[in-house]
Amino acid sequence: MVRKLPVLGLVALLAAGCGSKKSVFDGKQISAENTSKKSKSDFKDYNKVITADATSDEGLFTTHFVDSKLYFEIPLDLLDKDMLLVSRIAQVPDGYGGGYVNAGSKVNEQVVRWTRRKDNIDVKVISFENESDEESPIYKSVRANNYFPILYSSKIKAFNNDSTSVVIEVNDLFENEVQAIDGLPAGLRKRYKVKKLDKSRSYIESAHAYPKNIEVKHVMTYEAQEPPQRNQAGTISMMMNQSMVLLPEEKMQPRIADPRVGWFTIDKYDYNSEELKSDDYEIIRRWKLVPKDIEAYKRGELVEPEKPIVYYLDPATPKKWRPYFKKGIEDWNVAFEKAGFKNAVIAKDPPSKEEDPAFSPEDVRYSVVRYVASTTRNATGPSVSDPRTGEIIESDIIWYHNHLRSYRNRFMIEAGAQTEAARTLNTPEEEIGEMMRMVIAHEVGHALGLPHNMKASSAYPTDSLRSASFTQKYGLTPSIMDYARVNYVAQPGDEGVRYIRMMGPYDLYAINWGYRYLPEAKSPRAEKDTLDKWILAKAGNPWFEFGSGYGGVDPQSQRESLGDDQVKASEYGLANLKRVVPNLVKWTSKDGYAYDDLEEVYRELTYMWRGYVSHVVANIGGVYETKKTSNQDGVVYENVPKEKQKEAMDFLISEAFTTPEWLLDQGILNRIEASGAIERVQGLQTRALKSLLNKDRLKRLIANEEANGKKAYTAVNMLSELRRGIFSELYRNRKVDAYRRNLQRSYVDIASSYLKQLRQDNSDDELLKSDIMPLMRGEMQTLKRELNRRKSNTNDALTRYHWNDLIARIDAGLDVDA
Repeated sequence: MVRKLPVLGLVALLAAGCGSKKSVFDGKQISAENTSKKSKSDFKDYNKVITADATSDEGLFTTHFVDSKLYFEIPLDLLDKDMLLVSRIAQVPDGYGGGYVNAGSKVNEQVVRWTRRKDNIDVKVISFENESDEESPIYKSVRANNYFPILYSSKIKAFNNDSTSVVIEVNDLFENEVQAIDGLPAGLRKRYKVKKLDKSRSYIESAHAYPKNIEVKHVMTYEAQEPPQRNQAGTISMMMNQSMVLLPEEKMQPRIADPRVGWFTIDKYDYNSEELKSDDYEIIRRWKLVPKDIEAYKRGELVEPEKPIVYYLDPATPKKWRPYFKKGIEDWNVAFEKAGFKNAVIAKDPPSKEEDPAFSPEDVRYSVVRYVASTTRNATGPSVSDPRTGEIIESDIIWYHNHLRSYRNRFMIEAGAQTEAARTLNTPEEEIGEMMRMVIAHEVGHALGLPHNMKASSAYPTDSLRSASFTQKYGLTPSIMDYARVNYVAQPGDEGVRYIRMMGPYDLYAINWGYRYLPEAKSPRAEKDTLDKWILAKAGNPWFEFGSGYGGVDPQSQRESLGDDQVKASEYGLANLKRVVPNLVKWTSKDGYAYDDLEEVYRELTYMWRGYVSHVVANIGGVYETKKTSNQDGVVYENVPKEKQKEAMDFLISEAFTTPEWLLDQGILNRIEASGAIERVQGLQTRALKSLLNKDRLKRLIANEEANGKKAYTAVNMLSELRRGIFSELYRNRKVDAYRRNLQRSYVDIASSYLKQLRQDNSDDELLKSDIMPLMRGEMQTLKRELNRRKSNTNDALTRYHWNDLIARIDAGLDVDA
């Protein structure tokens, strides 16, 4: 195989580094590295640096603590080896990042090499994003224009007794602000008005060495004017965890990604491409699985991998939940059997000290499902991968204890109308255990390389989710990587349906595509024809389509949505919510306790309503996306049909923009708050209105009309129907209640905000030149005429004042006095 040169990128233009005595264009270089004239005797004696008081830990490097100083003893044969430096936040202050940054969050991942430069050891950042064959003429140019920056440098303090290792002090790497491993990004620095790092309160907490990795925890304390939670210390302290992992000497053959099958990927740029530019492509992230018996594998037999994927349970995992965790891990074996492997994924209990005295979750040789005693309501499935090849080296699934609470609440809210098991705060173990199992399976899916597939949930006919035989066989979606946690479509009387998600046919398909071993293909390019054939064989079947759910354009690719008809699914979901609300006091009350649980569940129920509404809003100006390549028939993008958009608007008028009397249950509200219901409904409805009147949605409606004429649901159609629905009292000569007054004010304020941009210096120039401005001006002028013509028809004084107030708001938006 031709060796390729890894290169960095334009960041190297800013980097200072060790030079050479000749240009790279001058042929053979005389490097400034390794040219020290000092002998070993010129350095300090090893025993004077690493004293008898040192606390040492042997591993990849040997770490030594001498008082407060940390030394790395680096074997010379590990210099210039590729290592992955992964920076994570180990502990964060309460409220940090608005509560969205959790312990365990990864902040950076980069390849480094420890190299010697005279009497120094440098840490260089290496990138494998750009590449070129060494034999190619362009190789020298790529190298010269992609120089590796130096992250850190330290003087050599000593050599060990047999001169096979160097000793350096590394305190400055972990106790100073080094941006590449820092956990405080620029945005949060600005939010919290961070001044500087306080070195007197920043220190190294621990350092541990393992055979293939080094783990260092260090505390960083920053002076901040406005720290999270307004703490009295005026500082932000966080604990960082730096993991340095030795990358494999033998590289796995990469697999080239395809956007039609969802995978986490790594970008590559090949400057040896025959195209008239660099060849931009991606490789997938996956574990290295090689059959023990390749000939048997070729014959179609199931074969065990040489090295299976093994997950250990955290010793802190409660014993009652361990069986569910293990099932969730090993559920993936069904998918790997499609790829020709048996026993590919193995779950193990944590070993005892007698069984494995060296076991540690920090050791990169062990992948662990960690059970974290935390109020965080989440679970994550991160992994560490080799950027050279995409090979996943290790992963730690993180389960936060209070995530149980999320699923308990969701089960009650979305299935309480249909099944008795959901009508309690103490969800039966069988149901909550099954939910935990599927959460773990979902997170393991991420750790195997699979991203979210939000399009999967639109593959099944909505009414099929009311069928026991269908849901028990196929689950709620074709992929467990979708967010489709509870079957809210099922209705009371739908006996035997499945309520909890499960693995589906897409998952088996994706694992086969990414993991099937192709022994005859000797390069990534040689695999492409086979991989393409597998995709084309499933083309046109929505069960095997992929969509990330990002962008908000495709209504068939949304979080928490179910079924192929979002309007029908949301109607079913709302019908169930309306049945649940009258029972919440009974289902959440505990003798001797206040109504905290009732308040929490009720609040989350309102979020469900908001979610069902947003699923429908996405159809307005929506565009279906079906990922295709140029050898496939049909287009990639199609506008949502006019009839479907009209149906969606009818739903929004009747459910989103009509006062939800069913939600305003006084039996609940009088137990949880003195006031706030009006504002809560206003917030929910305003959110839906803002989404509906979003400028990008309006632009898509305008573009659709231009392309499809009378076949299109136009922006004028939408705005006219919206106005008549929101101001129905005006057109029917009726009194307007407080909820509707708030909604109508929100509509006028949102529409007027577009027109006010005409008078702002920092306005969006593209918006000002679009048809959105005349549309909004026309709607405001039409509404003003209707208000002036009809306002005197009401006998209700407050309604009349309200109409006059709206006219004043419209005038302010139109700037009639200018």
